[in-house]
Amino acid sequence: MKLLIFIYLITTSFGYAIEKPNIKNLVLIKKLKTYDGVIFKDKNQKDVDLFNFKGKLVLLNFWATWCAPCREEMPSLDNLQSDNRLNNLKVFPINISRESLIKSETFFKELDIQNLDIYFDSTITLAKKFGLRGVPTTILFNKEGQEFARILGSIDFNNEEFVNWLKIYN
Repeated sequence: MKLLIFIYLITTSFGYAIEKPNIKNLVLIKKLKTYDGVIFKDKNQKDVDLFNFKGKLVLLNFWATWCAPCREEMPSLDNLQSDNRLNNLKVFPINISRESLIKSETFFKELDIQNLDIYFDSTITLAKKFGLRGVPTTILFNKEGQEFARILGSIDFNNEEFVNWLKIYN
């Protein structure tokens, strides 16, 4: 009996460790959420609909050029998009300010962002839909298009514990 309890404790502890990396501002969503009409603009002002990315692990990263933590995390987000271990990942960095494309492109150039494109929510429709309280905020969607986690504030997207956890959803 003691052996069974020990095995149970070990497996449940291990299972929890896999479920959530030790990142203080990562919030897991207990009841998965689905949203209708998650549409934003690409740099050519064409609509991008999240619905078209079902089957992919999707990160929506909300940012602004004036945001110092956004500037700090963007290079690691760029690296995450090109990480071969996450070949089913699509990252959408969505600028929520009413800034010009040129200002956003300058921001990306200054940070040597190579693997990400610029997207916009200048009407802050999505910011309202998702109830964002600040930037950066990253919302994670599973292959079924359901929100399963949020990152409130900045993180190092190169964190191995985070990447290994994300691979579960890839």
